[in-house]
Amino acid sequence: MKDESGILFILSGPSGVGKGTVRKKLFEEKTDLQYSISMTTRDMRPGEADGVDYFYRSKEDFEQMIENGQLLEYAKYVNNYYGTPRAYVEETLANGKDVFLEIEVQGALQVKKNFPQGVFIFLFPPSLDELKNRIEGRGTESQELVLNRLKEARTEIEMMHAYDYVVVNDDVNLAVDRVKSIIQSEHLRRERVEKQYKKILEAE
Repeated sequence: MKDESGILFILSGPSGVGKGTVRKKLFEEKTDLQYSISMTTRDMRPGEADGVDYFYRSKEDFEQMIENGQLLEYAKYVNNYYGTPRAYVEETLANGKDVFLEIEVQGALQVKKNFPQGVFIFLFPPSLDELKNRIEGRGTESQELVLNRLKEARTEIEMMHAYDYVVVNDDVNLAVDRVKSIIQSEHLRRERVEKQYKKILEAE
């Protein structure tokens, strides 16, 4: 038995911890999750489609949505806004579909403030040394930027207390299994299941 409304799951953690890798692997295995589509003010690129890759909006429209509190979180990168539209998430959840959001720590804390009923999962590196190796392994960043990212990661790890679960990403397959276990457990929470049983009892 499944609760009528879906659950919003937020996967977050420091840069380099492997959020994207875990999310990609999870979606290869778990098809009944809906990935949260972000909104952006950047131009649509060849091959992209509105409502598939992103929801594309003008800067004016986006800023109006910020003003109206219509975004669960947002940030600005290189003069373009990116954010998570509240209406899309709430409509998907109302249709009984779980929504999965993979996001940076600062964005997750915004979501926590605006949608506290979400389930927040912190992806944790096996060690700071391993995190450093992963960031350096990208081969795209200077030593100075690597050190800055590690410093930022330490600060983000201290924000772990804002999350409901912690998953160590020591192995991608194991990390995905842990996330799937959390999803299953959340659907078995007494307060979620109880609503359904009460409806059954009232119907008899």
